[in-house]
Amino acid sequence: QVQLVESGGGSVQSGGSLRLSCVASGYTYSAIRMAWFRQAPDKEHEGVAAIDTNGKTTYADSAKGRFTISQDNAKKTLYLQMNSLKPEDTAMYYCAADYRRYYVGALMLRMGDFPYWGQGTQVTVSS
Repeated sequence: QVQLVESGGGSVQSGGSLRLSCVASGYTYSAIRMAWFRQAPDKEHEGVAAIDTNGKTTYADSAKGRFTISQDNAKKTLYLQMNSLKPEDTAMYYCAADYRRYYVGALMLRMGDFPYWGQGTQVTVSS
């Protein structure tokens, strides 16, 4: 059974930084792709960044230049380094993973591409 456990959220002031982590367990091999999504109050889920097993990445426009997604396959851990945080980044951040053997097409930020989800970690950015 796959488990994804996020950590690293918290409260910071605008312009600050946070590093989110997501530890995966339950599979002997690494996920073919993993991603970070977020959901702000009264808003739908939004894709933030994704990475595949080859290190290919994709980012939402709102994250480009400020956020960096990375992974440590040996530790089965996904990271999201968030710099220059803004109040509009306030949301619950979720880690998501796909453990199928391969995927077809481009690496995209679509919720349906990631069957497994963590419980989330809250990020609050104050102005």
